[in-house]
Amino acid sequence: MANVILEVNELTTKYVTRFGEDIYAVDHVSLKLEEGKSLGIAGESGCGKSTLALSLMGYYFPPLHYTSGDIIICGTNISKMSPDNVRKSILGKEIAYIPQAAMNALNPTQKIINFIEDVFQAHEPNKNKKEIYEIARKSFEVLGLPAEVLQKYPVELSGGMKQRTVIAISVLLHPKVLIADEPSSALDVTSQKMVIKMLRNLMEKGFIKSMIFITHELPLLYNVTDDIMVMYAGQLVEIGTAKQTVFDPIHPYAKGLMGSIIVPEEGLRQVKLTAIPGVPPNLKKPPAGCRFAARCKYAKPECQVIPVQLHPASDGRFYRCIFSEAELREAYNHG
Repeated sequence: MANVILEVNELTTKYVTRFGEDIYAVDHVSLKLEEGKSLGIAGESGCGKSTLALSLMGYYFPPLHYTSGDIIICGTNISKMSPDNVRKSILGKEIAYIPQAAMNALNPTQKIINFIEDVFQAHEPNKNKKEIYEIARKSFEVLGLPAEVLQKYPVELSGGMKQRTVIAISVLLHPKVLIADEPSSALDVTSQKMVIKMLRNLMEKGFIKSMIFITHELPLLYNVTDDIMVMYAGQLVEIGTAKQTVFDPIHPYAKGLMGSIIVPEEGLRQVKLTAIPGVPPNLKKPPAGCRFAARCKYAKPECQVIPVQLHPASDGRFYRCIFSEAELREAYNHG
């Protein structure tokens, strides 16, 4: 039986505005991540991807607040732990996070080795500077980064090198789960390939046990992850294997994402691009029914009012829609 490293049950988190309004950016999301597996999370900006990533860390800062649900990492329910305990015993060791624009997270006035010393000072204070340098040097070289980087300032590194350096620092303590939030955005194609190759190597070389890769580019996940979860307006709308979701999406939103992106790979090329009309709903007052209904060309009046649950498809994946799989495929066939 596969070893489940991360299990999330009905997780709900919200932002509280300065006017006291609740915005549920993650709404009853559940998922499982097994050892040796990678999960992709896709969706357009504002769908809740990054909020979910922050929530999975179990370390909340206002205006983000935990509401309900469980986050279980290696058998420990961190949603029930105090922030101090999460920071000391979980972050960096059990789960690590690479934020968006991570290359800008480094202080330009400190050498890379100084950041690494800070990491060990927080989690393994008994190690001296010589021991820390040797651990860092070996780790960097295994990950394809020259040891000279340790003595450089961030301003001396290219964008791609800074991104790879931040990734290397994030996994120094060999976390069980690595969450990479848009790690290849704002990079040129060559740097993107190097970052993706490095992320793959992290699992192959045993630096991490499993990975969550977040992006708005759904096709990119086909080359990086085993499974893909599509989010819309704070909810999970489809989850399945990467092949299923990219080549044969069921949910109208997932299908719309694929149809709105130019994809060069054989079998994914689009002759004509199609945009998804409209904008996501206001999560201060989300619709009672399907949250995608107002933008879905297949929607019927009842879609606006009937609460929608996840349903199993014939191939084992799950999707959130009031229509059956057969009804959706029939609708797609007739355009």
